Order: sequence, then structure tokens, then C-alpha cells
Amino acid sequence: MSPARHVVITGAGGVIGRWLTRAFAADGADLVLVDTRREALDAVIAAEAPEAVGCCVDLAATRGRERLVELVARRWGSADVLVNNAGIYPHEDLLETSDEEMRRIFAVNVEAPFALTRELARQMIAHGTRGAVVNISSGAASVPAAGGGCYAASKAALEMFTRVFALELAPHGIRVNTVQPGFAPGSEMSELDDAYIARMAATIPLGRVAGPGDAPAAVRFLASDDAAFITGATLAVNGGRTAGTFRSAARPGPESR
Repeated sequence: MSPARHVVITGAGGVIGRWLTRAFAADGADLVLVDTRREALDAVIAAEAPEAVGCCVDLAATRGRERLVELVARRWGSADVLVNNAGIYPHEDLLETSDEEMRRIFAVNVEAPFALTRELARQMIAHGTRGAVVNISSGAASVPAAGGGCYAASKAALEMFTRVFALELAPHGIRVNTVQPGFAPGSEMSELDDAYIARMAATIPLGRVAGPGDAPAAVRFLASDDAAFITGATLAVNGGRTAGTFRSAARPGPESR
């Protein structure tokens, strides 16, 4: 697997972002790490990638995205890899969701990766870079849950943008794919107790929650030359949770009664 050289990771201050940073830093990649939370961003840089450049901006805002694009242009000319990992997941029934909240979710989860992919792809084309974009989606894009309607809709939109960007950027040698990480406790945005984590693990066919090497391995693969003939794909890295209906050993079926 050929290591990536210039890599942008958004949402680097979260649990998945930290794992992605660790994986690409271990490859020796030159990193630009993005998050809206300065303290979280600084902590990840200090712990995982001291040589990385931090970019603390609000990707929901046009100016925040422009600042990131300008930074990439000044530093590298163009990135080799963009990982659109930043996302928010407010848990709220649709009947209780305001127009403002719906727009905020789509601004972070859809508009930001759309705009960053467009602008960084333009840079790649101008510099002749055969780059890769990996969008971080969710199984909710195909299997939504009550209380997460706007999130599920935003991730479904992101996956469709993945496929269309893959078609339109293929002539330029730029690949665009999606990874759906599995359930990964540890987010500062949604603290979960042990009982809930255990219940979630029981719904996963492979019997555990996502670990620090799972989603990053898939992202690194899709960003590498080993995936040179893969574009427009969605890779579920969730222990089989979205494969179909699962009956855990703790819940015996009719034949066991």
C-alpha cells in the first residue's frame, strides 16, 4: 500500500478523526487537520501528529471552507487525499426539528464535503494530481432510525454526491469513495454509558464495536494506489450491522424454545 503524501482530514478532533490522524501520521503523511473546536484539535495534534498543521474553522460557513482551501493551496498547491469526516448527529424527532437545525445538519454533513471536494478537486486538476477523496458516511444512509432523520438524509445525500463526483472526476484520475464506519463509542459529542454500548454491541454480527484500526484501514486502502481501480464505491466497515436482520445468541429464536 503506497502511503499518501498530502492529506486533509476534517473533523479531526472527534474519535474517528483521531483514529484517522493516527493512521495517516504513522504512514508519514503531511497532514492538515481540521476541526471547529480548537482544544480538541490541539489535543489530537499533540498526541497523534505533532508535525501536522491545524486549521480551526467552521465548515458550515462559506468563509471557513474558503480558509481551508486557501491553506491547502499555499502549503501544497493541491492535496493528494481529502477525507471528509466532519459531521454532526443531533438526535431529534422530525416533528421537533426546526428549519434552522435541519439547515445546520446539512451545512456540515453535505454542503461542506460537497464544497471541499469541488474546490480541492479543482486544485488537483490544475496541478495534475491523481488524488482521492474519501467521504465518511454512516449505515444510517440506508437504514435510518427514528430520531435521526435529518442525519440519515444528509448521509444519503453525501453518498449520492460520492457517486456523481466519482463519475465526473474519473477522467481526471481522481477517485471518490465512501466508508461507513461502525458504531464507535467515545465521542465527546454523545457520551454513552456502558449498558448502552453493550446493547449496541449485541446488535453487531461480529460481536464488538468499532476499534481504532477498523475505519482507518478502509480509508487508507481507498486512498492508496492499491485501490486504483475503485471509485464510486461505499464500503461498510461495521461488523455486518447493516447486512440484514441479525439475531444474537442472547436472543434465541423459535427453534430454541
